[in-house]
Amino acid sequence: MEQGTRRRGRGRRAALGVVTAAALGVAGCDAVGGDSPAPSGTAAKQGRPSPKPTPIWDTSPDSVAAVGDSITTGFDACAVLSDCPEVSWATGGSEQVDSLAVRLLGRAEAAGRSWNYAVTGARMADLPGQMARAVGRSPELVAVMTGANDACRETTSAMTPVADFRADFREAMRTLREALPKTQVYVASVPDLKRLWSQGRSSAMGKQVWKLGICPSMLADPDALDAAATQRRETVHDRVEDYNTVLREVCAEDRRCRSDGGAVHAYRFGTGQLSRWDWFHPSIDGQARLAEIAYRTVTATKP
Repeated sequence: MEQGTRRRGRGRRAALGVVTAAALGVAGCDAVGGDSPAPSGTAAKQGRPSPKPTPIWDTSPDSVAAVGDSITTGFDACAVLSDCPEVSWATGGSEQVDSLAVRLLGRAEAAGRSWNYAVTGARMADLPGQMARAVGRSPELVAVMTGANDACRETTSAMTPVADFRADFREAMRTLREALPKTQVYVASVPDLKRLWSQGRSSAMGKQVWKLGICPSMLADPDALDAAATQRRETVHDRVEDYNTVLREVCAEDRRCRSDGGAVHAYRFGTGQLSRWDWFHPSIDGQARLAEIAYRTVTATKP
């Protein structure tokens, strides 16, 4: 009799356990605790929308710093052998250009929230130092255009080795990231220097200015078409393509970096987009075209 009672008791407890487990399963409870995730679909069943992930890239940064070389300083755009930062594609305030900063921030805001640390003649080895100065402003976007002077040397053998170019660019990116991990970077490709030679060699004035030392590796003896001159220009052209590969690859290593995908290099600068003093650097109209490319890249919803 007592043994039968114990069996019936155990049977009732087992049945109760089954019913309880079923009830917990229907209710979606978690025996571990309330911090555990609810079963898939629970939020939807209760009418709560799933949170949208925060995008990595902000298409409307509210401050811009620029680093680079003479293209970004507006060299020879306004007067011969002179910087003209007012027409810089990156940060200039000129209405003729509508720089990247103006397009992103508006003209009045750009005046107080954009900074230009580019230096005429700068090479990639100078970029880490420029980046360190830009960091002091805590910009939300840094615009980079450099590399032309690494190819524009006295001789092709003096051009910056590709490995050094890569190492210096990585150092510049580390300098930025160590201080500002969330700042975005726009990287412009190096222009097609060979195309600039082919356009500018039609100008007698331009060729006279070239003799003052503008990009001799490409522009020396501009009318020479012999095998040696052709090979020299091809060597510079190939090195620029190598630099652009480095810019694209190193930028791709950082999820908050966007390159222009070669857009500046591919842009077919004509005589209207080249300085009327040296027929090599961008004119005011050329600066505006660079600003368009940069703005299109920065504001694209997808890279």
